[in-house]
Amino acid sequence: MLIDGLVLGAVFYGGDILVTLITFALLMFLLKKLAWGPLMGIMKQREEHVAKEIDEAEKSRVEANKLLEEQREMLKEARKEAQLMIENAKKHGETQREEIILTARAEAERMQETAKVTIEQQKEQAIAAVRDQVASLSVLIASKVIEKELNQADQDKLIQEIIDGAGEER
Repeated sequence: MLIDGLVLGAVFYGGDILVTLITFALLMFLLKKLAWGPLMGIMKQREEHVAKEIDEAEKSRVEANKLLEEQREMLKEARKEAQLMIENAKKHGETQREEIILTARAEAERMQETAKVTIEQQKEQAIAAVRDQVASLSVLIASKVIEKELNQADQDKLIQEIIDGAGEER
């Protein structure tokens, strides 16, 4: 009897197990079709979306680094050009300074030469004027000497008068 109860219980329990297994299998099939499949599809879409966003972010980062490097190169070139412009301006300024100095020196030399020529001309004019006066005085002295015969005292007096007269004519 005990054996009959065990067999009967095993069959009874075996039927329950079989129904439970079939129900479980049916439930798993329905869960797979209705819940697990769509859930895995959503998870797969989410995974693809995140991967796509990561790829786009990486591309953006690479592009940003490339642009940053280009900007650095452009800045470096601009600095070189600015330095070159400064150096050229300095050289040009130095050249102009030298030209101005040379022009000023040439002008100063020309002015000195002009002044020398002017001084020489005035000197010649002064010498000519003195010669004229000396000639006039000589003629005057000769005429006075001819008019009278002079002794030493009269001659000294006459020379003094002529000298005093010459100073007044100027």
